[in-house]
Amino acid sequence: MCNEKYLLEQLIAGDEAAFKQLYFLYSERLYGNLLKLLKSESIAQEILQDVFMKIWDHRQHIDTEKSFRSYLFRIAENMVCNFYKKASREKALLQQLVSKSSEEYAHVEETLFSKEQKSFLHNAIESLPPQRKQVFELCKVEGKSYDEVSGLLGISISTISDHIVKANRFLREYCIKNKELIIPALLVTLWSC
Repeated sequence: MCNEKYLLEQLIAGDEAAFKQLYFLYSERLYGNLLKLLKSESIAQEILQDVFMKIWDHRQHIDTEKSFRSYLFRIAENMVCNFYKKASREKALLQQLVSKSSEEYAHVEETLFSKEQKSFLHNAIESLPPQRKQVFELCKVEGKSYDEVSGLLGISISTISDHIVKANRFLREYCIKNKELIIPALLVTLWSC
């Protein structure tokens, strides 16, 4: 406990080594808990990375007198709840879009994946930094697992997860900035990546 308190004090001061030690101490247990709740390795890895990114970003607000483990698991629990709420809203929106589209168009697939939308998505992906683009295409476009991509590129699974998280954020922002160029269905598609 004393060692943890010291690590937290160092973390608050901005010590990356202390952050890495705390990650090492808690990431495996937290990942196991996330996996039980989410039933998806890739989503559990993304949320794990988000939890620790949040810890780093808000390190000045950590109370060293309170249980860090409880704080960490509470953040993770909130993120899982937010994930499911968002997924529920997106599913409802997608069902609404599909319902409206089926009334207006005979072929929903042709509408959703028109030439313009493919071009838009291609341009968005092309805007990613080279390695992030490669990781994103292998995982999200080709459907390869993090383990497969790790073996192919010789980088760690946590690095792959970090690339995917950052790529998803970039693509969402790209869609928001260029929303007049796409229909809402493409935005929903990207949010579910």
